[in-house]
Amino acid sequence: MLNKAILMGRLAADPELRQTPNGVSVTAFRIAVNRTYNRDLTDWIDIVAWRQQAEFVCKYFQKGSMIIVEGSIQTRNYEDKNGNKRTAVEVVADQVHFAESKNAQRSSSQNFPLPTEMNEPAKGTGFSVGNMDDYEELDTDDGDLPF
Repeated sequence: MLNKAILMGRLAADPELRQTPNGVSVTAFRIAVNRTYNRDLTDWIDIVAWRQQAEFVCKYFQKGSMIIVEGSIQTRNYEDKNGNKRTAVEVVADQVHFAESKNAQRSSSQNFPLPTEMNEPAKGTGFSVGNMDDYEELDTDDGDLPF
């Protein structure tokens, strides 16, 4: 089966670089993507980037930057701090690319509206990136996949 997603959108907030307990770089961020059939509607897509991709995103992108993300869709289940079972749907970034020049990035990041000014989904209808402690690094160097 093929699981490939290619998205182009604007970062909703500045990405933050974090380290897992075993020292692996990771960042989770959200991009705003306009729907092709109705430009007045925006979808909010959660993205997770690891290692060099995470470092690249945090170093060169900021809120409002146009970004192209190539990756795969994953779902995971977790329990929130209130004990409720949740499902997160996100794109794991394999590659990230600039989608505009540096000058365009600077001007667009200053003019990018806050999520509350756009049509962000109502509370409880969207997915949350979740807690970074919910992520587990899989050791796939041996070539065996976990499924």
